[in-house]
Amino acid sequence: MDGKARQVGAGKLSPDGLARLRGALAAANFPHLPRVPTGGPTVYDGFTYAFVHGGFEVMAADGSLPAALSDVLSALPPFEGS
Repeated sequence: MDGKARQVGAGKLSPDGLARLRGALAAANFPHLPRVPTGGPTVYDGFTYAFVHGGFEVMAADGSLPAALSDVLSALPPFEGS
């Protein structure tokens, strides 16, 4: 949904998009990520994300997002339509 709660998409990834997301999730190696990564700069107007995959959950904020999770995030559809 967009910022006005209008539906933006169907909620399904294309086959290529799904393959990209699966690849990013596999490469992220969730069992070896810290549950709550820290140490990056504080982003006061940033987002906090919760990723759940393969029985593991990782929460990370903008500024402390590990590169592997940045790849997962970029493989997801945008949060808002353009």
